[in-house]
Amino acid sequence: MKLFTTGRATLLRRWSLPLSLIAAIAAPAHGADKLRFGLNWYPQAEHCGWFQAQAAGLYKKAGLEVELIGGSPDRNVPLLVAAGELDLGMGSSFTTLNMAARGIPARTIAAFLQKDPQTLVAHADQGVKTLADLKGRPIMVAKFSQAEFWAFLKQKHGFSDSQLRPYAYSPAPFLADAKAVQQGYITEDAQLLGKALPKPPVSILLADYGYENYASTIFAMDRYIAANEKAVAAFVEATRAGWQQCIDGDYAPALNAVVAADPKHDIALFHFKMKQMKELAMVKHGDALQSGAGAMSDARWKRFFDTMSAAGIYPATLDYKAAYTLRFSNAKAAWQ
Repeated sequence: MKLFTTGRATLLRRWSLPLSLIAAIAAPAHGADKLRFGLNWYPQAEHCGWFQAQAAGLYKKAGLEVELIGGSPDRNVPLLVAAGELDLGMGSSFTTLNMAARGIPARTIAAFLQKDPQTLVAHADQGVKTLADLKGRPIMVAKFSQAEFWAFLKQKHGFSDSQLRPYAYSPAPFLADAKAVQQGYITEDAQLLGKALPKPPVSILLADYGYENYASTIFAMDRYIAANEKAVAAFVEATRAGWQQCIDGDYAPALNAVVAADPKHDIALFHFKMKQMKELAMVKHGDALQSGAGAMSDARWKRFFDTMSAAGIYPATLDYKAAYTLRFSNAKAAWQ
């Protein structure tokens, strides 16, 4: 089961309960004005839009009572959503594609990080400037990642499993070896690893090389969406407004709310993450420019599925369109 990389993003890998039992214990949908949203990790800047919408009163204005529930390494968000313990959850394109592959009716309804923050990180002065420079080099990759971005790298960029090395979920092996390369996140690499290095590390953002996984998504079970269409639409709209405030306005309400939810959160890291998301257009990019924060497109879903299917992650016969809907994600007006 995927739990985390250098951080968060709990995605479906295997179920700890049989699907028949999940269906049997599924809770009925809550009233349209109350929503329980499961975050994919501990509160952090990648959750800015949700905390901004909460702290700035955008959910309340939309007639919603929203509970933001923090994630952790041992919280399986897809399982909790399927079992009715959460109404909606945060994931990625993989989350609902994995669920569709297992016959579980759930859909992604919005995607707020147009660029997945996934990186490969190398030390400075090691001849690494582009992704091509990493072909043939040993790379520390987590097991779950081998069925995600690593499959993409093999399919699209000619990487090989012979390059794989164990990922220790610790920066120590990377910091101890100047020739080491490992997976990382563009929102953390320079701030966390860089503090212990004489020069900032070289971070290769895979999204810049065609990795089209949507990140920081909202997903829900089909039954919940059908029973709570107005609440779902209002939740997406308010979250969209929260994200647009985070990127173009004052995100202090979100920052304060995140720190209140997790007093151990590093404020400097929060600011660094926001700087990265703005400068690299991780939110305000692609379809979001025309259809607002959270936007998705059929074309991108098809490209992503085709790539991962060709890589052997999903059968070509899978109905990938069952993994998402554009009904709620695309605003009528362009980003204001």
